[in-house]
Amino acid sequence: MASTKQREAARKNVKKAQAAARDQHTLQNLPKSTRSALGREANAVRRGDAPSRRELEQQARQLDIKGRSKMGKDELKRAVAQAKRGS
Repeated sequence: MASTKQREAARKNVKKAQAAARDQHTLQNLPKSTRSALGREANAVRRGDAPSRRELEQQARQLDIKGRSKMGKDELKRAVAQAKRGS
């Protein structure tokens, strides 16, 4: 169980990280094409046209794909598709 001092330090760290992300405008610094692609992908997930990372990881778990926790979304998509074709 975390002490009060540890919880306060964690809360402070989170606030600092959020402020830094706001200050750096991380997404604004990406190229326009990348921002557009991220937006299209997010909209597809919201509409239900594309699976979320969590859904892909669940499918990978069911298919017993090794190294799934370290994979990104695109890698999971490829691995799940390949495992489904192979079985």
